[in-house]
Amino acid sequence: MPSDRIANLRAALGFLQLSSRVPELRLLHRWLDTWTGVGLITIGVERLGYRLSLSHIADGEWRAQFSAHPLSAAAGYGVAATPWKAVQLAGWAALQRTD
Repeated sequence: MPSDRIANLRAALGFLQLSSRVPELRLLHRWLDTWTGVGLITIGVERLGYRLSLSHIADGEWRAQFSAHPLSAAAGYGVAATPWKAVQLAGWAALQRTD
């Protein structure tokens, strides 16, 4: 994956970790806090060689995991009340391991 794409993905996921109190961050959340956002983030992180595993464990609990292989340890892991937040957390964690 070209370094500019990694930088864009890192910036988007980094800003998603912040509270959406300013209009620009609300716009980013409105775009990526959706199933479309899950797909976009998944494609970006998959280009780094990771696969997504997303599970709906119980009401209000989603788990996302990015790993290089289904039998290997997770490169990124996230648990949240929504699937998009879980994927965002897992994607951010996976990117922190990628340099």
